[in-house]
Amino acid sequence: MPDEEGTPDNSQEALDRRRLAEETRNERKVWYFLAYFLFGIHIVAFVMIYAVTHAPDK
Repeated sequence: MPDEEGTPDNSQEALDRRRLAEETRNERKVWYFLAYFLFGIHIVAFVMIYAVTHAPDK
C-alpha cells in the first residue's frame, strides 16, 4: 500500500501480509496437486481392476 508520498509501503506489517498471501496460494496449489494425484491413482486402479476382471481365461 503506498503511503502519503506515493512510495511503496515496506513496513513489516505489509511484508507479513504479502508473505501470508503467498503461503495461502502455495498451500492451495499443494492441495490441488494432491487432489489431482489421488484422483489419477484411482483412475489407474479402476482401469487395472477392469483389465484383470475382463482378461481372457487361459
